[in-house]
Amino acid sequence: MFDQPQLLLLILCPALLIVAALKDVTTYTIPNWISLALIAGFFPTALALGLSGSAIGLHAAIGAAALVAGMVMFALGWIGGGDAKVFAAAALWLGWPASATFLLVTALAGGGLALTLLAMRSMLLRRYVSAGPPWLSRLAEPGENVPYGLAICIGGLTAFPASSLAALAL
Repeated sequence: MFDQPQLLLLILCPALLIVAALKDVTTYTIPNWISLALIAGFFPTALALGLSGSAIGLHAAIGAAALVAGMVMFALGWIGGGDAKVFAAAALWLGWPASATFLLVTALAGGGLALTLLAMRSMLLRRYVSAGPPWLSRLAEPGENVPYGLAICIGGLTAFPASSLAALAL
Protein backbone atom coordinates (compact mmCIF):
# COMPACT_ATOMS: atom_id res chain seq x y z
CA MET A 1 0.00 0.00 0.00
CA PHE A 2 1.36 3.40 -0.94
CA ASP A 3 1.14 6.43 1.25
CA GLN A 4 -0.47 9.69 0.27
CA PRO A 5 2.72 11.50 -0.90
CA GLN A 6 3.52 8.64 -3.28
CA LEU A 7 0.00 8.69 -4.71
CA LEU A 8 0.16 12.46 -5.12
CA LEU A 9 3.41 12.05 -7.04
CA LEU A 10 1.84 9.35 -9.20
CA ILE A 11 -1.12 11.51 -10.27
CA LEU A 12 1.20 14.35 -11.28
CA CYS A 13 1.52 13.07 -14.84
CA PRO A 14 -2.20 12.63 -15.58
CA ALA A 15 -3.00 15.98 -13.94
CA LEU A 16 -0.37 17.86 -15.95
CA LEU A 17 -1.45 16.19 -19.20
CA ILE A 18 -4.99 17.40 -18.57
CA VAL A 19 -3.73 20.92 -17.88
CA ALA A 20 -1.66 20.81 -21.10
CA ALA A 21 -4.70 19.72 -23.12
CA LEU A 22 -6.91 22.43 -21.66
CA LYS A 23 -4.28 25.12 -22.28
CA ASP A 24 -3.73 23.95 -25.85
CA VAL A 25 -7.45 23.80 -26.70
CA THR A 26 -8.15 27.22 -25.23
CA THR A 27 -4.97 29.13 -26.19
CA TYR A 28 -3.11 27.03 -28.79
CA THR A 29 -0.07 27.02 -26.50
CA ILE A 30 1.37 24.61 -23.98
CA PRO A 31 3.51 26.53 -21.51
CA ASN A 32 7.04 25.25 -20.97
CA TRP A 33 6.44 24.92 -17.23
CA ILE A 34 4.12 21.97 -17.88
CA SER A 35 6.79 19.95 -19.72
CA LEU A 36 9.42 20.98 -17.19
CA ALA A 37 7.16 19.94 -14.30
CA LEU A 38 6.55 16.58 -15.95
CA ILE A 39 10.29 15.99 -16.38
CA ALA A 40 11.18 17.24 -12.90
CA GLY A 41 8.39 15.22 -11.32
CA PHE A 42 9.27 11.94 -12.99
CA PHE A 43 12.53 11.27 -11.17
CA PRO A 44 11.33 11.74 -7.57
CA THR A 45 8.20 9.75 -8.42
CA ALA A 46 10.23 6.90 -9.93
CA LEU A 47 12.53 6.82 -6.90
CA ALA A 48 9.67 7.06 -4.39
CA LEU A 49 7.85 4.18 -6.05
CA GLY A 50 10.99 2.03 -6.20
CA LEU A 51 11.63 1.97 -9.95
CA SER A 52 15.04 0.42 -10.61
CA GLY A 53 17.94 2.42 -12.02
CA SER A 54 17.88 0.46 -15.28
CA ALA A 55 14.13 1.05 -15.63
CA ILE A 56 14.65 4.78 -15.03
CA GLY A 57 17.32 4.72 -17.75
CA LEU A 58 14.93 3.01 -20.15
CA HIS A 59 12.26 5.62 -19.40
CA ALA A 60 14.82 8.37 -20.07
CA ALA A 61 15.85 6.76 -23.36
CA ILE A 62 12.22 6.52 -24.46
CA GLY A 63 11.68 10.15 -23.51
CA ALA A 64 14.78 11.18 -25.49
CA ALA A 65 13.62 9.19 -28.53
CA ALA A 66 10.19 10.83 -28.26
CA LEU A 67 11.86 14.24 -28.10
CA VAL A 68 13.74 13.52 -31.34
CA ALA A 69 10.51 12.28 -32.97
CA GLY A 70 8.70 15.38 -31.70
CA MET A 71 11.42 17.65 -33.08
CA VAL A 72 11.08 15.97 -36.49
CA MET A 73 7.28 16.38 -36.41
CA PHE A 74 7.74 20.03 -35.41
CA ALA A 75 10.25 20.61 -38.22
CA LEU A 76 7.76 19.12 -40.68
CA GLY A 77 5.06 21.47 -39.36
CA TRP A 78 2.87 18.64 -38.12
CA ILE A 79 2.80 19.74 -34.46
CA GLY A 80 3.81 22.78 -32.43
CA GLY A 81 6.87 23.11 -30.24
CA GLY A 82 4.87 22.79 -27.03
CA ASP A 83 3.26 19.62 -28.38
CA ALA A 84 6.69 18.13 -29.11
CA LYS A 85 7.93 18.88 -25.60
CA VAL A 86 4.89 17.53 -23.77
CA PHE A 87 4.91 14.47 -26.06
CA ALA A 88 8.47 13.69 -24.95
CA ALA A 89 7.76 14.41 -21.29
CA ALA A 90 4.73 12.09 -21.35
CA ALA A 91 6.79 9.34 -23.01
CA LEU A 92 9.36 9.71 -20.20
CA TRP A 93 6.63 8.87 -17.67
CA LEU A 94 5.15 6.02 -19.67
CA GLY A 95 8.22 3.96 -20.51
CA TRP A 96 7.98 0.60 -22.24
CA PRO A 97 5.61 -1.02 -23.26
CA ALA A 98 3.05 1.70 -22.44
CA SER A 99 4.69 4.05 -24.93
CA ALA A 100 3.51 1.81 -27.79
CA THR A 101 -0.09 2.28 -26.63
CA PHE A 102 0.63 5.99 -26.18
CA LEU A 103 1.82 6.34 -29.79
CA LEU A 104 -1.12 4.41 -31.23
CA VAL A 105 -3.83 6.13 -29.21
CA THR A 106 -2.26 9.58 -29.72
CA ALA A 107 -2.22 9.02 -33.49
CA LEU A 108 -5.84 7.82 -33.51
CA ALA A 109 -6.96 10.68 -31.25
CA GLY A 110 -5.10 13.14 -33.47
CA GLY A 111 -6.91 11.82 -36.51
CA GLY A 112 -10.24 12.05 -34.71
CA LEU A 113 -9.40 15.56 -33.58
CA ALA A 114 -8.53 16.59 -37.14
CA LEU A 115 -11.81 15.19 -38.47
CA THR A 116 -13.76 16.92 -35.70
CA LEU A 117 -12.08 20.24 -36.47
CA LEU A 118 -12.74 19.82 -40.19
CA ALA A 119 -16.43 19.30 -39.40
CA MET A 120 -16.48 22.29 -37.03
CA ARG A 121 -14.81 24.44 -39.69
CA SER A 122 -17.30 23.49 -42.41
CA MET A 123 -19.76 26.11 -43.58
CA LEU A 124 -22.58 24.01 -42.16
CA LEU A 125 -21.36 23.91 -38.54
CA ARG A 126 -19.10 26.94 -38.21
CA ARG A 127 -21.94 29.41 -37.64
CA TYR A 128 -23.25 27.33 -34.72
CA VAL A 129 -19.85 26.82 -33.14
CA SER A 130 -19.07 30.52 -33.53
CA ALA A 131 -21.90 31.33 -31.14
CA GLY A 132 -19.97 29.65 -28.33
CA PRO A 133 -17.12 30.95 -26.20
CA PRO A 134 -14.19 32.67 -27.98
CA TRP A 135 -11.85 29.69 -27.64
CA LEU A 136 -14.44 27.42 -29.29
CA SER A 137 -15.01 29.95 -32.07
CA ARG A 138 -11.27 30.00 -32.69
CA LEU A 139 -11.22 26.22 -33.05
CA ALA A 140 -13.82 26.58 -35.82
CA GLU A 141 -11.78 29.11 -37.79
CA PRO A 142 -10.67 27.70 -41.17
CA GLY A 143 -6.90 27.53 -41.47
CA GLU A 144 -6.36 27.63 -37.70
CA ASN A 145 -3.94 25.18 -36.13
CA VAL A 146 -4.79 21.87 -34.49
CA PRO A 147 -4.39 21.75 -30.69
CA TYR A 148 -2.59 18.40 -30.78
CA GLY A 149 -1.98 18.59 -27.03
CA LEU A 150 -5.49 17.20 -26.65
CA ALA A 151 -4.57 14.06 -28.61
CA ILE A 152 -1.35 13.71 -26.60
CA CYS A 153 -3.38 13.94 -23.39
CA ILE A 154 -5.83 11.26 -24.56
CA GLY A 155 -2.96 8.98 -25.56
CA GLY A 156 -1.11 9.57 -22.31
CA LEU A 157 -4.15 9.03 -20.09
CA THR A 158 -5.06 5.86 -21.97
CA ALA A 159 -1.53 4.43 -21.70
CA PHE A 160 -0.78 5.56 -18.15
CA PRO A 161 -2.41 2.60 -16.36
CA ALA A 162 -0.07 0.28 -18.33
CA SER A 163 3.06 2.22 -17.35
CA SER A 164 5.62 0.66 -15.06
CA LEU A 165 5.00 3.42 -12.49
CA ALA A 166 1.29 2.66 -12.34
CA ALA A 167 2.07 -1.06 -12.17
CA LEU A 168 4.19 -0.44 -9.08
CA ALA A 169 1.20 1.21 -7.41
CA LEU A 170 -1.09 -1.77 -7.96
